[in-house]
Amino acid sequence: MGKLQVLMLSVLLSAFVTDVDAQQLRNPQDGGRIPEGATEIDIHDSLLQTTAGLFDNPLLLCAGNKDGSNAMTIGWISLGIHWLNPSLTVYVADKRHTRPFMDNNDYFTVMTFKNDTVLEYMGRHSGRDGDKAKALGLHVKYTDKGTPYYAEADMVIECRVMYAAQFKAENIKDPLVTGFYSLFRDGIHHEYIGRITKAWRNNH
Repeated sequence: MGKLQVLMLSVLLSAFVTDVDAQQLRNPQDGGRIPEGATEIDIHDSLLQTTAGLFDNPLLLCAGNKDGSNAMTIGWISLGIHWLNPSLTVYVADKRHTRPFMDNNDYFTVMTFKNDTVLEYMGRHSGRDGDKAKALGLHVKYTDKGTPYYAEADMVIECRVMYAAQFKAENIKDPLVTGFYSLFRDGIHHEYIGRITKAWRNNH
């Protein structure tokens, strides 16, 4: 590499570091308090190990606010890093009742339940037909950000939506995916990349 190339690279790196303060972008302090009696999960040090089991069972996704909310059972998630922060990505089909709640609110929660009845009921019934939480006897609580979750959940992860968009049919490259949507009645999925702001385990 020539001296001119090295100089240009140094200038570019300096500009990047000046414009993007990684420490300021990483894990902004907006998580808020955890519920009384719960055990906080460190987002950076132990969340990936703690949530390894997320891929083993269905989860419950909840979005909304104190004026209204809805939850649904989900089987698709992605866990990783986006824009320097721990992230959890969820996918909601276009016609699902939860989708407008996701679009109209900045935060959502993802929960685990040991009680399979909750996950089965939430997956088989629509919030359009009634209050699913009430039918199950679940108690709705709210985080400092006003994000709904259920007191009966075992683990709760709160996320701030960083990016949201619907998959485009013209961008699907694999015939397997095209075949999936030809048989799927709820429409093409929307993707929601959430920055994990807070996580805790309830001590029931």
